[in-house]
Formats: sequence, structure tokens, C-alpha cells
Amino acid sequence: MEVDDDKSPSTSAAVPDGETPVPTANSTPVQPPAVPPAVVPPTIAPLPAVVPPIAPIPAVRPPVFKPPVPQNGEVKAVDSDSDHEDDGRATAGEYEISEESRLVRERQEKAMQELLMKRRAAALAVPTNDMAVRTRLRRLGEPITLFGEREMERRERLRMIMAKLDSEGQLEKLMKAHEEEEAAISAKAEDIEEDIEYPFYTEGPKELLDARIDIAKYSIVKAAARLQRARRKRDDPDEDMDAEIDWALRQAGNLVLDCSEIGDDRPLSGCSFSRDGKLLATCSLSGVAKLWSMPRVSKVSALKGHTERATDVTFSPVHDLLATASADRTAKLWSSDGSLLKTFGGHLDRLARIAFHPSGKYLGTTSFDKTWRLWDIDTGMELLLQEGHSRSVYGIAFHQDGSLVASCGLDALARVWDLRTGRSILAFEGHVKPVLGASFSPNGYHLATGGEDNTCRIWDLRKKKSLYIIPAHSNLISQVKFEPQEGYYLVTSSYDMTAKVWSGRDFKPVKSLPGHEAKVTASDISADGRYIVTVSHDRTIKLWTAGNIEQENDMDWTEG
Repeated sequence: MEVDDDKSPSTSAAVPDGETPVPTANSTPVQPPAVPPAVVPPTIAPLPAVVPPIAPIPAVRPPVFKPPVPQNGEVKAVDSDSDHEDDGRATAGEYEISEESRLVRERQEKAMQELLMKRRAAALAVPTNDMAVRTRLRRLGEPITLFGEREMERRERLRMIMAKLDSEGQLEKLMKAHEEEEAAISAKAEDIEEDIEYPFYTEGPKELLDARIDIAKYSIVKAAARLQRARRKRDDPDEDMDAEIDWALRQAGNLVLDCSEIGDDRPLSGCSFSRDGKLLATCSLSGVAKLWSMPRVSKVSALKGHTERATDVTFSPVHDLLATASADRTAKLWSSDGSLLKTFGGHLDRLARIAFHPSGKYLGTTSFDKTWRLWDIDTGMELLLQEGHSRSVYGIAFHQDGSLVASCGLDALARVWDLRTGRSILAFEGHVKPVLGASFSPNGYHLATGGEDNTCRIWDLRKKKSLYIIPAHSNLISQVKFEPQEGYYLVTSSYDMTAKVWSGRDFKPVKSLPGHEAKVTASDISADGRYIVTVSHDRTIKLWTAGNIEQENDMDWTEG
């Protein structure tokens, strides 16, 4: 009991001065188990000793502080007082911006400035005319052009210069100094532009203009005669069109092989009948063209002059002349007696096909230089160089009226051109592979094309679309020819070693002409429709005639 009395003043001594101690249950004499004397010292007396471990915490926290915000470079304030006191000691050393952070901030600021500059530049009105851009640069004291600088690059440079001056507040001052001068120059330029009339075509030589006028006059007469003949056949009760077509198809169905002759030591590439049907011309990869007499296919003469392989040969429809095309990039004009008359040079690559205009005054050639050209027979002058195909031009055919010409090529496209104006009036798309041959029907409104997709397509010039698709051969079609009188039938030659005859009325098969042992490269029909000739890589010339024609020829030879 004395020990408890001694310790009670110590307990009351813990109450601060001036305060009245509050009586509690523990202030009365209590039993020893209620307030153990050994528990009080650890809970109250050691408290000051626990505080020191908590105090160093602010010294440990600064290394993990978040880096300063790069946008404004300011350090966020710390809420706690103890941290604020420690930050005051560490600002000089630990909160310095590192070199890497400074570079990042500079890059971002530079990018932001460039973005703002571009936005400002996009809002500015910059001239689109290159001469106006140069003038504006000169007025701003900048180089009007830099080495290798293009129009759009120059305009963009002017835009950035104007944006920079605008941001510096100098653009208005510079522009105001030249406002009056600009107004005067722009008014003068408008007057000049009003006076100048720019042509919508590429101006050609006077010879081309004369040729277009001549072709127009020729075609008007021919077209009028064709239409008059068509009206007569339609209105004349004695004319039976179906009977005529049936007779012509029966004749074609009776075609038989009349003659086969070795044409050259090298594969043959082209053939053509003369206008009277008495001569046949062939050409081969040896570069030599040969003339043969009809109907027995006897050699008459050889035409030597090309230095590379000959690719095509054709007779004039009016004169006793023929022309050859070659891989030596030239075309040559020959007389029927074998003498060389003219050489047409100008193509940049090898020639493919060649054709005479129906008037006989002009010659058309196609080439692998992606162009076809029109030549004057009399002067040898190149009248027209026509582009329009994206790849090599291969086939060419003139309309019977002389007003149109069709070209086809390796771009799987057939184009129809108006020779009187020089415009491309039709572009026929449908073939999926290169187109190698084209031919106009004598009726005036059908065009046949054949190509590497093994099909022959019939196009209607009136409807401007494909009229019929003939799945003609099992290999590419090398050439297409309409019967020249009325177009009653159509002949196709192919690399499947055959030639085939098709009806011109419904385009059904009429006759197949097998017999060649290699690719059939070309075919032709005589002007009277009595003969069909084919040439091949097997080096042979094969002449096909109807049965009754063969009998007539035998009778003529017997009487002779």
C-alpha cells in the first residue's frame, strides 16, 4: 500500500499545470491486476524514442520524386510541411533539369512551333501560277528558284516564308508596299490572257491539213455510194440478200486445198493479193518479199532490200504497187516489177503491220514504239505520228470509205480514229490479252478483232459495243480478214495451225482449213472472193479455192 501511495503523485504529475485532473476509475485505489506497473513505462516513456526513426523519411523520399513537367518546366509544390522544408534544402541540387530532359523539351517546343507555323501557313493565300509565285518571292527578297526545285516545292517554300513573316508581324508591311504594283500587273496579265487563244490540238504541218481535206472529200463520195447501194438492196424486190449470203457461204463451205508451195527458207510472216488477183506477195523472216503468179503460185521475182526480218506485205488497192514492213524500223514501197521506189523511215522500234488507205495515196504503219504513222505515198513524207496506245501497236485496218482507221495493240485495246479530224472516236475494251488483228466489214459498221485470248470479237460501230464473241481457236489469232466484196464471211488465222471461215451474218463456223504443220501467221482473200491464201511458219503457201472454181481453172488450162 505504501508503494501505491508513492506512485500516485507521479501519475498525477503527468497532468499539465492549470488543468483539473479528471477522476477516473484508475484514480481510486485499484487492485494490482487492473493497472500493472510494468506496462505503463513501455507505452508512455519510450514514445520519444520512436519518433527519430520517422524523422528521416523525408530524406529518403526526394530520389523518387516525379520529373518536372516538360511543358512549363515548373516543379510541383509538395503539400506536407516536412517535405516542403526538405525541398527547400534539395532544390539547388536534386531538382535541376537533366540534359536529356532539356533536349526533349526543346524538341517538343520546336515541333509545336512548326505545327503552329504550318497552321498559319495553311491559312495564307498563296498564288498557284508559277510565274506569280516567282514574282512574289522576288518581292520578298528571296531567291525565285533553288537548284532542282519544282513548281509545287517553290510554292510551298513561299508559303512557309509568308507564314514566318506573318508570325513576326512583317508580312503586312511588305505586302502593302507592293499592293498597287500587283494590281497593275494582274490587270495587265488578265488582258494578255484574254487576247491569247490556246489551241486544243497539236498543230501539224500543212501537208497533213491537205491530206485531211483530201480524205474527207474521198470518204464522202465513197460513203454516199455505199449507202446508195445498201438502200437499193433493201428496196429492190429482186434483191434477195439471204439468197446471196447463202450462196457465198456455200462457196466458202466448198473450199479445198488447191495448191501448196514452199515460200522461203525461213518462216513466212505475211501475204497479200494484188487488186486484180493475178499476183500474190509473200514475205518471210529472211527479210525477202516474193511475188507469185496466180493461180499456179509460180515465183515471179524477189524483193530484197530489208536488213532485218520482214513482218508484213500488202498490195495497193488502186495501183500496181506493194509495200513491206520490217524489223529494221523501215517500210519500203515497191513496184510490181520488183524495183524499190521509196523507203519510209522514222519509227523508233520494229514495225508490225502495214496497210494502204483505200485511195491508194497514203500508207499506215504500226510499230513497237507505241505509235502508228501515216505516210504520203507520192512524197514519202510522214504526215501523222499518232500516239494513244499504252503498249506496242500491232494491227491496223482502214475503213472502206477511207474516213476511219482502226489500230490495235498489246494493251488489249482496239481504237478507231477519224482521219478527217485526228480524234480517237471509239475505244473498244473487251479482249483480255493483246489484240493482233483488225478488219472492217464492207457493210461499214462492223469491225472484227482477234488476239491472244483465242477469241474473235465483232464490234458494232453504231452501238459502240461488242456485238458477238467468237471462241474461234485453241491458240492466239494472228490475223482477221473480212471478205472484201460484201463481207459475207470472215477468215481467221491462228497459231493452232488452222484457218477458219465464219459466217458474216450470224458468225457461225462455215469451214475449217487445216493442213499447215506450224503456226499460221497470215491470210488474205482475193478481191473477187475466189481464193483464200494462208502462210505459215512451216514455210509453205497454201491456196484454197471452191470446187467449181478448181474445175473452171482445169478447163482453162486444158483449152490452152
